[in-house]
Amino acid sequence: MSPRRYTIDRSKGVLVVEWPLFGELSRALALRVGRDYDPELVVGIATAGVVPGAVVAAILDREFASITVSRRFRAEHVRETPAVLGAAPAEARGKRVLIVDETCDSGATLRLAVSALVNIGATEVRTAVSFKTGTYEPDYHALATDSAIILPWDREVLLDGDLVPNPLYRDVEARAPDEG
Repeated sequence: MSPRRYTIDRSKGVLVVEWPLFGELSRALALRVGRDYDPELVVGIATAGVVPGAVVAAILDREFASITVSRRFRAEHVRETPAVLGAAPAEARGKRVLIVDETCDSGATLRLAVSALVNIGATEVRTAVSFKTGTYEPDYHALATDSAIILPWDREVLLDGDLVPNPLYRDVEARAPDEG
């Protein structure tokens, strides 16, 4: 898998998410879901959605599975539209399902995941994201923002055996958020 390729629009700001904030947002997301919906299965969208998905599933004490829907996974170039790159989990058949992803802008990835789970026979499917960044309205979100988001598991990468700041964000993090 190639590293993420985000275009950062500094005029909208950059939100650098540390692990404690990620944990609190995952907790808030699980509470929002749990107060309104009782999923039997939580499905994280691979790759980045499996992290908040697994945390939400653990907090809700629910079974966890994943599905790969991506513009980037196993691609030399970022695709214009996402693609379902793995089968929907068979354990979703006949169950109420919550799909979790890290962010949501246009909703294209979530809509594909919902379709895949409905097609496999899930009885009800709802969506949740850590960060709502666009116009698409998932059923649940922890935080809405226009800012570009740098996730804690994406800030550093392993290069030549050393954990180093992700080169994709070197320029972004070197400048303060108000330095446009």
